[in-house]
Amino acid sequence: MAFHYQNLTLFLSLLSLSTLSLSLSSFSPVDNYLFDCGSTVDSTFDDGRRFVPDSSTSARSISLRNQNPNPNSPQIYQTARVFRRPSKYEFQINDPGTQMVRLHFQIFNSCNFDWNSAQFHVLVNGFVVLKVSDFGFGGVLGPMIKEYLIWVGTGKLVIQFVPDKKSSFAFVNAIEVVSAPKDLVADTAMYVSDGKVVGFDGLAKQALQVVHRVNVGGHKVTPFNDSLWRTWITDEEFFDSGFGSERVYFGGRIRYQDGGASREVGPDNVYNTARLIRSTNASIPNVNMTWVFPAVGGYKYLVRMHFCDFASTSLGLLYFNVYVNGNLAYEDLDLSKAANYMLASPFYADFVVDGDDSDSLTVSVGPSNASVPYAIDGILNGIEIMKLNNSVGSLDGEHCAEWVLRSWPKGHVSLLVPLVAAACVLLSLSMVTRRRIMRKKESVAWTKLPVDVSEVNAKHGNIHQSDKLEST
Repeated sequence: MAFHYQNLTLFLSLLSLSTLSLSLSSFSPVDNYLFDCGSTVDSTFDDGRRFVPDSSTSARSISLRNQNPNPNSPQIYQTARVFRRPSKYEFQINDPGTQMVRLHFQIFNSCNFDWNSAQFHVLVNGFVVLKVSDFGFGGVLGPMIKEYLIWVGTGKLVIQFVPDKKSSFAFVNAIEVVSAPKDLVADTAMYVSDGKVVGFDGLAKQALQVVHRVNVGGHKVTPFNDSLWRTWITDEEFFDSGFGSERVYFGGRIRYQDGGASREVGPDNVYNTARLIRSTNASIPNVNMTWVFPAVGGYKYLVRMHFCDFASTSLGLLYFNVYVNGNLAYEDLDLSKAANYMLASPFYADFVVDGDDSDSLTVSVGPSNASVPYAIDGILNGIEIMKLNNSVGSLDGEHCAEWVLRSWPKGHVSLLVPLVAAACVLLSLSMVTRRRIMRKKESVAWTKLPVDVSEVNAKHGNIHQSDKLEST
C-alpha cells in the first residue's frame, strides 16, 4: 500500500505549489452576472447581493410574475422568464477559466401556465447540464438551485433553454455567472478504482455539477457566511456509521496559509467543526466513520474531502486512512505534514471515482496502522461531491447537445434523429480522445451550434448589464 501513499504524496505536493491562498483579502470576481429573470426591477437576495433584470423585447419569451407571492420568499423567486422556443443567454467572459453557474428554479401559481408542461433541457457551452421532465423537480416544491463549474477558455459562456416539444416550455427564475477563484478546481486529482490509485488529469476542463456539499459535524452554512455564496448543509442525513465518534467545535482562528486550502475553497464555518475518532486508552478504536450519498451510475464523481486538525494536542499525532467507495484512497494520511506542520490549518484532497449500480457513493475515514494511542485517530470537516460529464458531454442523460438542439421540431424529424444519434457517437469518441491529450492543450474551443435561437447578450460583468432579448 505504500504505492498509494507515494503517488498521492507527490500529487498533493504539486497541488500545494499550484494553489496559493488568497485568504487575506475578500474575493472579488472579475465577471459577476446576477440576473433576476422576468423582472423589471432590481432585487436583493438574502445574502445581500443585487440581481438586475434580464431585459427582453422578444416575442419568444414571456415574463411571468407571481400574483400571490409568499412574503418570506426571496424576490428573485417572484418572477420567471418562460421560453416557448429554444433561447439562449450569452455572457462575455473577461476572466478565462472556471466559471460558477447557478440556475434558480421556483414554480408558483399561474392561471396562464400548466407546470406539467415545463419539460426542457439546459445546455451550457455545449454541455447538457439539466433535463427537466416534471414540474416538481423530483417532488421538491421549494426553490431549486443547480450549480455547475464550467471552463471557459476565451470568449463567451452560453446558456441555452430548449423545450422538449412545441407544446412544452422552459423557464428560469434567476441566473448567476461568476468567475471562480483560480485555486477552486485543480486540473489533477487521484482516480480511485478497484484498489488502485492513479493520476487523473484534465479535471478543470470537465463540466462539473455540485450534487452534495456538506459541513461535517457542524451547522448549515448559508451563502451569507461563504465568500463564494455557497450553501453547506449538515451531514446528519448522510452519516451512516460512526460508533465511538464525536462532534467537535473549534473557537480559535483557522490558519489559512499559502499552499493550503484558501477561504474560497472552504470557509471558516466548515473548518472549525468536525467529526473525529479519539483513542482514550492504549488501544486504537476499531471503527470507521462513514457517509453515504446518493449517486447515479454511469458518471464519474469528484470527491473533495476537507480536513483541519484543530483537535490534536501537538503535531505528529494524527494518522488515519481515507476510503472512497470502499477502496483505500490514502493510507496513513499524516495531516501534520499535509498542513505544512501547522495545527488548525486547512487542507483538502480530491479523488475521482466511478458511480456504480448501487446508486450510492461512500466516504469513510478511520484509524490506520500508524495511528497513535491517546490521540485523535481520524477527522473530517467537510465533503463536496461533484458529477463529471459523461462521454457525450452530458451531466443529465445519454443525449448530447447536438441531439437536443436538432430534436426541436423543424420538419423531417424521422430522418434527422438517426443522423443526430450517429453524431453523438462520433462526439463520444472524440471526447475520449480529447481527454487523452487534454494536458497538451491550453484552452478549449467551443463549436457554435447551428440553431436559430433568441439571445440575451451580457457584455459587462461588473456592471451586471445585458442587451435586449432579440427575436430572429
